[in-house]
Amino acid sequence: MKSIKKDKVNSSRNLYKIFIYIALITLAVSIIVPVAWVFMASLKSNAEFVGKDINPVAFPKKLMWENFAIAFGKAKMGEYLLNSVIVTALSLVLLLVVALPASYCLARFNFKGKKFISTGFMAGLFINVNYIVVLIFLMLSSANKMLGVKFFLNNRFILALVYASTALPFTIYLLTGYFKTLPRAYEEATLIDGCGYFKTMVKIMIPMARPSIITVILFNFLAFWNEYIIAFTLMNTRNKTLPVGLQNLMAVEKTATNYGIMYAGLVIVMLPTLILYIALQKKLTQGMSLGGLKD
Repeated sequence: MKSIKKDKVNSSRNLYKIFIYIALITLAVSIIVPVAWVFMASLKSNAEFVGKDINPVAFPKKLMWENFAIAFGKAKMGEYLLNSVIVTALSLVLLLVVALPASYCLARFNFKGKKFISTGFMAGLFINVNYIVVLIFLMLSSANKMLGVKFFLNNRFILALVYASTALPFTIYLLTGYFKTLPRAYEEATLIDGCGYFKTMVKIMIPMARPSIITVILFNFLAFWNEYIIAFTLMNTRNKTLPVGLQNLMAVEKTATNYGIMYAGLVIVMLPTLILYIALQKKLTQGMSLGGLKD
């Protein structure tokens, strides 16, 4: 009887594993195939997109690398790429400068108003910034009128500040949970050695929280890099970010039937995120598995 039960358990486990493998393979194929198709399409000529006998999944007859040159030059994708790099880097720096000390304090110290502040950050998780983007625009426009300046709109620093502010609730939530899992013995040892709270945070706690910080950087990088609505609302043609520039490129090239250039623009947007994800994949899974809340 025991052997029969073991056989049934083993067979059910094997069926479950087979189901999981099939589901994962299907998911991987559904992601890899469209990405690979976009890469191939970016190297095709216009003649390979138009006609009755065109095979959409065929390899390019000739590698049209000039599609990328045209996208970078005439379509100004290089300029938009630089704007996105500046805005994303500024956003991440501002976010970490504020979020790391705030998360450390909320996780390690008890003070008046702690519950109120923590509740406020948790409430921020449920606010979709796309719903308040018009209010942000009106607020910044009013600030320009009141001060008689043009600083608060079409400014990459202000856009980065808005990105960092809207990402604070999620970032503080994740980092606070991770700081709570770290043993207090390290802090006690450094305090005995004469280190202050700030030096303890910078020298001991932040390096120990590196997996969670990398996770935060990756998630927020993807959010800032691909963000469209806020950048479209706050920036004009000169300081557009890459997603806004890509939308304009797609509209122009669709009208001109220059599909190869349009797909080249898509590759320019996708490539940095793919490279970053592949490079930090192990750190991402490590940070997510260790970042659970511990009361």
